[in-house]
Amino acid sequence: MTSHHSHLCTPWEHRLSRRQWLGTAAGATAGALGFGGLLSPAVGEEIAKSDKQVLFMWIDGGMSQLESWDPKPNTRFGGPFRAIPTSLPGVHFSELLPRTAKLAHKLSVIRSLHTQDNSHSAGVARIQRGDPKDRGVTYPFFGSAVAKLMGPGDSKLPPYVWVKPGSGGFIHQDAGFLGPKYGSLAFGDGQPPANFVRPDSIGDEEDELQHKLREAANKRYASRRRAENNEANAYVFDMARRLMDRRELFDTSQLDPKDVERYGSHLLGQHTLMGRRMLEAGVRFVKVNSYGWDTHGDNFDGHLSLMAKFDAAFSSLVEDLDERGMLDRVLVIAMSEFGRTPRINGAVGRDHWPEAWSLAMAGTGLKPGVVVGKTNAEGTFVEGDEHDIGHMFHTWFRALGVDPHKTEYDNGGQPLPIAHDDCHAVKELLA
Repeated sequence: MTSHHSHLCTPWEHRLSRRQWLGTAAGATAGALGFGGLLSPAVGEEIAKSDKQVLFMWIDGGMSQLESWDPKPNTRFGGPFRAIPTSLPGVHFSELLPRTAKLAHKLSVIRSLHTQDNSHSAGVARIQRGDPKDRGVTYPFFGSAVAKLMGPGDSKLPPYVWVKPGSGGFIHQDAGFLGPKYGSLAFGDGQPPANFVRPDSIGDEEDELQHKLREAANKRYASRRRAENNEANAYVFDMARRLMDRRELFDTSQLDPKDVERYGSHLLGQHTLMGRRMLEAGVRFVKVNSYGWDTHGDNFDGHLSLMAKFDAAFSSLVEDLDERGMLDRVLVIAMSEFGRTPRINGAVGRDHWPEAWSLAMAGTGLKPGVVVGKTNAEGTFVEGDEHDIGHMFHTWFRALGVDPHKTEYDNGGQPLPIAHDDCHAVKELLA
């Protein structure tokens, strides 16, 4: 890969004028920042009042675009699966997505992603951070950025939760320079935090007394330590108390058996169903994780199993949000850190391929029923405009009502763009 971000994000004939414009705009707006170390008070308050939410389905390891959104049947790299028609005339998905194909008119798909990282260790974090320019700071994951920019909303529940297989806990690293307060609260295996249920031996009065004792201890703790560390510590406890008042979110006995069947009894299905319930409760940003997609060996059998689970969970989510009238305010994103190689290796697998891949979206701020970008006949490279992850961050923020050209972070006096400043939104995706 020889491409650089400026090559992907800005057409060559516009680079100089765009840089000059950015420099002028930065100077003109720098004095307007200040809302909680973020942006102007009026803009910040308007964003915080928004009822928009995000369901971010992270397919860890690399979903194959050829076995999902951009099939190339009957070519040397196409693999054994057919392409099937969707609800959009002339648009085909892999036959591994039969339920999702019927919802294509609700989706926004981009097939022209060309990103920079060929490894999980770099790609997982950099893709979720928008791969910004190196300014000597660690940028926040998209969930932490939304939590900072848009806040918890009226629900007062944690603004960024992560439903995932394995262990849970508070993942402060996601927040980067924003500070640990904006990390994710992870529900390992979809379970609430440890010691979540208050013992029967502790009544309301004693619980309130313990809460006041904790607040007093926090003040003493804060007097000797960095303010942001104490803020995060207190924040976690406050969020836990609010979650304890919503214990029903974790009560699987309340689930409709038909929903369980539709989403699938597997982890991805049940975690996506829990994600929907978190959205219904008012959580601002919900990330749902699926692991095991790194199919260097036996790619086709692997995707036969994995895609069936994804198809059930993703299609059920879009159907439910649409039926409930929530798709107008919820942004749904399904993506990996890269795609997989057109070339099939000696182990009948596909390797890592950031050069040409796809992701799918639905919901608020997007134009439904569009497919943007294309790859060549064999799916090896993008034909026409390539789009980096910076373009997607601009697009997502725009869809949520946040203007990346008018909104900046203030990192201790250092103004920082919320999305890669050489990129722009993909206008064809926006409503």
